[in-house]
Amino acid sequence: MLDAAASRATAEYLYERGWSDGLPVLPATAEVVEDFLRHTDRDPDSVLAELPQVDRQATVRDVALHAAMAGCRPEYLPVVLTAWEALSLERAARGGGWQSTSGPSPLVIVNGPVRHRLDINSAGGVFGPGFRANMTIPRALGLTVRNGFGIIPQELEQATQGVPGRWTQCIGEDEESSPWEPHSAEAGVPAGQDAASVVLVRTSEFLDNRSFHSAEELLADFADTLQRMGPWIFRSGAAVLVMNPAHAHALAEAGMSRQDVRGWLAEHAGHTEAELSQAGKGLRDRPFGPFAPEHFHPALTDAAPATLPIVVAGSPNAAISMVVRTFSTWSGRALPVH
Repeated sequence: MLDAAASRATAEYLYERGWSDGLPVLPATAEVVEDFLRHTDRDPDSVLAELPQVDRQATVRDVALHAAMAGCRPEYLPVVLTAWEALSLERAARGGGWQSTSGPSPLVIVNGPVRHRLDINSAGGVFGPGFRANMTIPRALGLTVRNGFGIIPQELEQATQGVPGRWTQCIGEDEESSPWEPHSAEAGVPAGQDAASVVLVRTSEFLDNRSFHSAEELLADFADTLQRMGPWIFRSGAAVLVMNPAHAHALAEAGMSRQDVRGWLAEHAGHTEAELSQAGKGLRDRPFGPFAPEHFHPALTDAAPATLPIVVAGSPNAAISMVVRTFSTWSGRALPVH
């Protein structure tokens, strides 16, 4: 029988030790961690993640412990481990990303049959609560950063305001509703195989367009959102499009591939030097300037998949997509889950 008082006392003990991210965590006994490790053939003592500037490392066992604390089921562990591997491909995650003033979030994208086995949401409310795997897999990453690397808010972490949902962003791609090949197939893992990729992101912006009459009108709306000056801090940037199935099908039915979409947006999204200067973001004083007022600066670095990954997810009940601002250009690689 559950002893509510003992459970509460355990939760308070873990809070007092500073091991929580602000929400209750579960105790991870040696037996619990061993149960998690039975779901992988990796060496428990092998180093999976590291942060050289603080001289900290995280082993497979460390990550399993934090997955248990985060509320993962043991069978989630292979996805958590692969997510850490994919995250380690990001230069910022091995450098100062976790201590940045932006407070970036890892966005974990899962492909393949594992989505169904683990009940990873790829449809309605894909960025929201209600699905254990979606919430706890990225939380395991966050607890490892906090407890394993010692990156604690207002101490080593220097986020100015932070990102909503910093450690809760995990989505499955709705491959069954997509008109294109899976996102992971573009990133190196054949369709039909379990895969995970991770992009470091800042925040997300709704794109609600239910009244477009052509692919060009819809793309113009995406371009307007991509070129918003607020996030523009470098010469150009990158983003992730999490595209509603209705928007994806409208573009595909117009004969456009993912790469066609990228090419159109790379060509059309941007601002002139004069427009940027009016917002105090002109590039004329940068080392690569000066520029004439009419010079056009593209919002995207280029039309490469790593610059603008496109993932199909969300409910078809409304033509709403998300433009997700990236912290740095994605590595462009997905990794097989094992």
